[in-house]
Amino acid sequence: MTSAISVRHLTKDFKMGLRGLKLRAVDSLSLEIPRGQVYGLLGPNGCGKSTTLKIVLGLVAGTSGEINILGFPSATAEARRRTGFLPEAPYFHKFLTGRELVRYCAQLSGVSAIKMESAVEAALELAAMTEAASRPIGTYSKGMLQRIGLAQAIVHDPELVILDEPTAGVDPVGAAAIGRMIRTMRDQGKTVVLCSHLLGQVEQVCDRVAIMDHGRLVLEGRVDDVLAQRDRHLMTIEALTPDARVAAESALAAHGARVRSVTHPRRSLEELFRELVTGSRDA
Repeated sequence: MTSAISVRHLTKDFKMGLRGLKLRAVDSLSLEIPRGQVYGLLGPNGCGKSTTLKIVLGLVAGTSGEINILGFPSATAEARRRTGFLPEAPYFHKFLTGRELVRYCAQLSGVSAIKMESAVEAALELAAMTEAASRPIGTYSKGMLQRIGLAQAIVHDPELVILDEPTAGVDPVGAAAIGRMIRTMRDQGKTVVLCSHLLGQVEQVCDRVAIMDHGRLVLEGRVDDVLAQRDRHLMTIEALTPDARVAAESALAAHGARVRSVTHPRRSLEELFRELVTGSRDA
């Protein structure tokens, strides 16, 4: 089965000033994002993750490299029809109601007239925006704006959904609601790519993560695997006596204690992130 997103040796340079200087935002990045999972793309400000997403979506041209979406070259009509996108700072016309916005985006995405109303209502329901759908967008809170943005991203039932900072500026209750929506999309078989600074949420909802720094990939893998500290072990011991606690592991059986399991302790995703990256370029 083809990957949801395949990135091979992607490089992006931006020209700076009149002297031909270049800023390398993405540096020979290669990624394979599996289908049907929630994939976290992480990194400090200025690390190149948003630039990578824009190149994947065809909004910005890469300097070199190859990208495929669901087996199709990126920036093609076939790839775009299968992809939904919520940008970091979406702007919607305030005079439209939420339902009107989602219907308009459905029309732009090629949803047929026969399926239009059911698609719009299904998207609003998933985003928990049915009750507020008749209100003008200008009356929405930040959390409601993000949820209606999610609804417009999925109204055409895409196989791939890319979310750039979907919980930016959203309170913890709203962030938790968006997390539940992301898990629902995964349960429906969609692939979700999540770009976020809320590492606790990423740890809870993502199956795999990739961490970028200075345009390069510094770590990628399953969340459980990358957070496990393989050089340390935890033992869960039943019927542990004071004597057995003092004794070495090899003597536990002689004192009547049984080792029930040996596992690897986990660091938090935030701790791992701080270990791997050097900080924001904006600092």
